[in-house]
Amino acid sequence: MNEFQYAVEDYIHFIQVERQLSVNTLASYRRDLESYVHFLKEAEGMSDFSVVERTTILRHLEQLRAQGKTSRTIARHISSIRSFHQFLLREKRAETDPTVHLEMPTIEQKLPNILSIQEIEALLTAPNKSKPQGIRDLAMLELLYGSGMRISELIALDLADIHLTMGFVRVFGKGGKERIIPLGKSALSAINAYLNGARSQLQGKYPKTDAFFINQRGKRLTRQGCWKLMKEHALKAGIQHELTPHTLRHSFATHLVENGADLRAVQEMLGHADISTTQIYTHISKTRLSEVYKQFHPRA
Repeated sequence: MNEFQYAVEDYIHFIQVERQLSVNTLASYRRDLESYVHFLKEAEGMSDFSVVERTTILRHLEQLRAQGKTSRTIARHISSIRSFHQFLLREKRAETDPTVHLEMPTIEQKLPNILSIQEIEALLTAPNKSKPQGIRDLAMLELLYGSGMRISELIALDLADIHLTMGFVRVFGKGGKERIIPLGKSALSAINAYLNGARSQLQGKYPKTDAFFINQRGKRLTRQGCWKLMKEHALKAGIQHELTPHTLRHSFATHLVENGADLRAVQEMLGHADISTTQIYTHISKTRLSEVYKQFHPRA
């Protein structure tokens, strides 16, 4: 392992301990930095961070553009590289920070895909409720749409995190930050049905677990497993357009905003650190309003 690789490993360990980032975020940082140090070593012939200059990083970014990377991906790379060089400076492994005057590319704001109310209804009627897996899947979909939580947060839920009598779910988001989200009647009803029989059928004789959502082997449902089930039910519901793991989360937030929910409350439920992240849902709401006007107004 060379000096560059040691530095990346030390940095990843540092942000894991200090910032308590998720496994996926850490993996993203690692990929960005491994790409960067590979460029420094192979393309630039460097073996020391002290000779890295702003122009060196610009050449790396130009290479990423030539590879067809989007502005959003390049902005993420810049963020990773900047944070990494700040770490090197603090640890006295470099004397300067070449990222000081590095500018972020302009990112075109892409509005996320959401489902209409009719599509949500179709999706929620897709699971086969005569089977324990179908009852589980309905509870899973109702909880995703009814709370706006991320799939990673959903699969991390334990039995103790759902409070049926009080009507809320406790979620641990990014950085282990806890938040409480109220649940509606539909979600609570689906969860009740899952807990009163379906879950114990899935558990069977397998070792007991605290995991809330389990698969047919009695183990915690994985992110990939959950996403696969979502796509299967969307296909059955006749939903044609692109689905992402965040589609129900985006739909939850957009439908709340469209119906007059306070943006701060939506921010709290989604677990956004900054309200500017939540404001995208007001843009979606306005865009949809404009589409409806153009479609239905006789003089639009």
